[in-house]
Amino acid sequence: MNCIIVDDDKLTCKILEGYVTKYASLNLIGIFNDPISARNALTKHKDIDLILLDIKMPEMDGFDFITSLDHPPNIIIVSGGGEFALKAFDFNVVDFLLKPISYARFCKAIDKTMRFFSTKEIATTGDEEIFIKKGSSLVKLKLRDIVFVEALENYVTLNTNTDKYTIHFTMKAIENQLPSGVFIRVHRSFIINKSMIQAIKENSLDISIGHAVKNIPVGKSFKDSLLNDINVMAR
Repeated sequence: MNCIIVDDDKLTCKILEGYVTKYASLNLIGIFNDPISARNALTKHKDIDLILLDIKMPEMDGFDFITSLDHPPNIIIVSGGGEFALKAFDFNVVDFLLKPISYARFCKAIDKTMRFFSTKEIATTGDEEIFIKKGSSLVKLKLRDIVFVEALENYVTLNTNTDKYTIHFTMKAIENQLPSGVFIRVHRSFIINKSMIQAIKENSLDISIGHAVKNIPVGKSFKDSLLNDINVMAR
């Protein structure tokens, strides 16, 4: 997993560099002491899988940095301010590390990244769990319990049979995170759980959500992919 470190504190960068070097599955691409330099590097390196990111930095803080990226990779926040923890999960970060960071805690965060966001791991059953911020709390959600995802400007809503969660994420990014064996994108604004499909119509489909049926539009450019992905028996 290719990663970069973005932190204006040189001592923290040195510690993180040592931790990354010791972790066999990580490959350090670069260390940046300001978000602008990191952002410029991301435009050149399209294969960055993880950012170890500080919050308080000059010119642009960590949250503004995340917002500035069209398709942010996995992000672990590394901060000396514990008050940022809940806000961080609004940006769907993988984990939040409070300085000073032990190597054991660092390993736990990287293991979590590998487990929940590795393409090979996540493309199978959808049994993985994530934590979503709701009010002032973090609630656990199984990926397979998501019925559909809907785009909402710079946010997406994750809809289950009983609840709805709004997170700061792009549709492309959430599509990359969800298991392809369970979910499929059917419209520029909708991703659905294939097991919830009840009927496919000319330009839409019906999915079951709780005791109700919801109609979801199907975009022309997505329909062939949808039909090729499901088992169709016809006379």
